[in-house]
Amino acid sequence: MDIRYVLCVSLMALSLAGHANISEIESDTTRWLGDVTVTAIKQKEDLSLQPLAATVIRQPQLERWGVNAMKNVSEISPNFYMPDYGSRMTSSIYVRGIGARMEQPVVGLSVDNVPYLNKDNYDFDVADIERIEVLRGPQSTLYGRNTMGGQINIYTLQPMSYQGSRVMGSVGNGPEARMALSHYAKFNPSLAMGFTGFFSYSKGFYTNYYKDYKVGSDKSANLRWKTQWQVSPTVAVDNVASFTLSRQGGYPYELVGSGKINYNDTCFYRRNAFSDGLTVKWNPGKFTLSSITSVQYIDDNMTLDQDFMPLDYFTLTQARHEWALTQDVVARGAVDKYSWIAGVFGFYKHTSMHAPVTLKEDGIARLITDRVNTNDRIPVRIEWGEPSIRLGSDFEIPTWGLAMYHQSTVDLGRVNLSLGMRLDYEKTSLDYHSLCNTSYSVFMKSGVPPVAILNGDVKIDDNGKLSDHFLEFVPKFTVSYDLPMHSGSSVYASVGKGYKSGGYNTQMFSEVLQQRLMSDMMQNMPGMGGGASEGPDVDNIVSYRPEKSWNYEVGAHIGCAEGRVMTDLALFYIDCRDQQLTMFPEGTTTGRITTNAGRTRSFGAEVQVRCNPNEHWAMNVSYGYTNAKFLRFVDGENDYRNHYVPYAPSNTLFASATYSHSVGSRWSLEYNLNTRGVGRIYWNEENDASQPFYAQLGASVTAKCDWLSIEGWMENVTGTKFDTFYFESMSNRFLQRGKPRRFGVTVRLEFGASRK
Repeated sequence: MDIRYVLCVSLMALSLAGHANISEIESDTTRWLGDVTVTAIKQKEDLSLQPLAATVIRQPQLERWGVNAMKNVSEISPNFYMPDYGSRMTSSIYVRGIGARMEQPVVGLSVDNVPYLNKDNYDFDVADIERIEVLRGPQSTLYGRNTMGGQINIYTLQPMSYQGSRVMGSVGNGPEARMALSHYAKFNPSLAMGFTGFFSYSKGFYTNYYKDYKVGSDKSANLRWKTQWQVSPTVAVDNVASFTLSRQGGYPYELVGSGKINYNDTCFYRRNAFSDGLTVKWNPGKFTLSSITSVQYIDDNMTLDQDFMPLDYFTLTQARHEWALTQDVVARGAVDKYSWIAGVFGFYKHTSMHAPVTLKEDGIARLITDRVNTNDRIPVRIEWGEPSIRLGSDFEIPTWGLAMYHQSTVDLGRVNLSLGMRLDYEKTSLDYHSLCNTSYSVFMKSGVPPVAILNGDVKIDDNGKLSDHFLEFVPKFTVSYDLPMHSGSSVYASVGKGYKSGGYNTQMFSEVLQQRLMSDMMQNMPGMGGGASEGPDVDNIVSYRPEKSWNYEVGAHIGCAEGRVMTDLALFYIDCRDQQLTMFPEGTTTGRITTNAGRTRSFGAEVQVRCNPNEHWAMNVSYGYTNAKFLRFVDGENDYRNHYVPYAPSNTLFASATYSHSVGSRWSLEYNLNTRGVGRIYWNEENDASQPFYAQLGASVTAKCDWLSIEGWMENVTGTKFDTFYFESMSNRFLQRGKPRRFGVTVRLEFGASRK
């Protein structure tokens, strides 16, 4: 795609925006000051008036831009990037130069106030989203662990304020299809329920040439039952039960240079997930008290041809069962010019995991026997007794935590001061069971005919326990000033600490077992023994430290043209210590490692403009720039100082222009043109591989009447070619291509709808 074309489209949208207004991506024509936060627990006003960087996307924009999952928000919120690669388990998120590909997330997620603890469960489709809030910068004071990059809040339709039936159906090339069915009913003035189902199917856009079949297929379903009960004028109860099912086939990784996906073993990801969140609100008048209780369950299985080659190297399975309980008690109140919020949060999470790695014939040769057989200084050679070796690993991972938090705000006229603090404690343990049972034979290289001089057995059956705990104090200070303007404008400055907990990288246990196997084998080999081997240091290999940061930010919310144009600006600097990085170590290791970089820094800028000059036009522009580099990071061999942090994009861009007009007395037409851009993205710490800036153009035309809308849409109109992921493993380089041009039709029907 010609980048000049994309820039022209973006500049056109920016120039149009100069004659109108925006600030969060909010309603096309209104400011939403009144009941915007009825469903929110920890925010009290319209986010465009709060001293923080935030993006709010409401239902009209969600439908216009095809947003039904968290990853669709990527680029719409500046400096927020959630790439689409691998599987729904990946859920990598990068904000302002910090992020994580595995283990602990850098951004928190709540759906209808219920927090999701595991980032592997972040990527799912949701129907009837009322709004999505993306809060950027550390939100650790109110939202706790693993929100140092921000917090995402998703709110779905409320059956108390909306009643009726909704149907959505969409088909596109691929082929792919989506369908949503929902019904909201009010049984009496105090009780209402909503039932929602979402189903999607995609055959996949990639082909595995080994057996000439599609990979990247995706079948998923989401069911939600929402109940709202106004027990009394002061007590309200909400309950949301959700079940998600996902089935995906294959990881579409191709070998660099070949242009083909070509691997022989099965790859898939499946997930069953359940959550139930109970929210009880008590509002006696002078203060409010809310209790949010949730139970969550994940049953998933990731199985990989981990070498992604048409050879018998090795496969990985990670089967997991995880239960989690959370409890958040939040109190808030206000007296004259003083307002406050305080709470106690606790959680318990227990994970059981079965994660064997199976070394096959080529893997045994590459990883084990060739180390001996190709070494001229060793007089013997090895032959394995069976065609595969199973490196078994089973884990029990209990984790629990407790936190107390408080935030006070003082209104001094145009000046507002806010001070927040949180004390967070977490305890994590890892009970592991590693086992391997195999045999081998040793021959003299000079022997003719070959005669075995040793038949050895390797029997490993190790049990162990690791544990650690973390105590962290997280403060945040903010000052804001209300500008003397009519459209609710302000400037602000904030200093806040971010915190992401440490833990254990279970995928490195295959490396531990491989080292143990080689050690035991060499001990038994003639002329190479001598004393007992201490074995690898398990704790040092698999553990990683917490990540901490200080975020310094100044920003502004500017309203012009009587609120028709809203502009959000933010400048930030982040000083991060022990940033958690996912690396594929050089050589022949079978695992990925989460390690800590000594120190990184990130600075950048963000701008959002929303403009509604009249009833026909709606325009949105978001741009984010990030410069994230290592200040101190030596991995034992290489010094990466002044190198860019990998996987975090330097630029994000989103621009959208919408024009609508009436056709007759009942129908209206809406035309939308938008573009998403991201890059440059460096793929490794060496910075010798990267994805340059690229952009995708989207377009849609929608015909609407009272109860029906028909939309024709197209994504990646010009067929831009780009890579969404790159990695190196077993001294080979792999990548995943971005999705090609896609087009289709979406139909929405609404029956008996009424809104309060």
